[in-house]
Amino acid sequence: HQKLVLKMNLILATIFVFIFNLPFGYWRANVKKFSLQWILAIHLPVPFIITARIYSNIGFELYTYPILVGAFFLGQFAGKYLYTKRKSLGQSPLTSCLVMDLVRNN
Repeated sequence: HQKLVLKMNLILATIFVFIFNLPFGYWRANVKKFSLQWILAIHLPVPFIITARIYSNIGFELYTYPILVGAFFLGQFAGKYLYTKRKSLGQSPLTSCLVMDLVRNN
């Protein structure tokens, strides 16, 4: 029973990390590479992910790192993909905020 709970918590934390990073990847795609905003877009989610690790009780076991790091970068890249896809489709005005762009276009 305990292992099942840990697996479910890891799955939920992984989904959270992926979704939480989407807007940050979107933001990162719209700013100059290696600028302060670019660095912030990558590093601001980290404290929230650490908090999610603690509150989900998955801890800091070695096997959780590849899963959550993978979800982190997939979320970042998916957010960047959303930005570049919307830009290539000519959807405007595009800002650095995924949420506002979605609200304005719908």
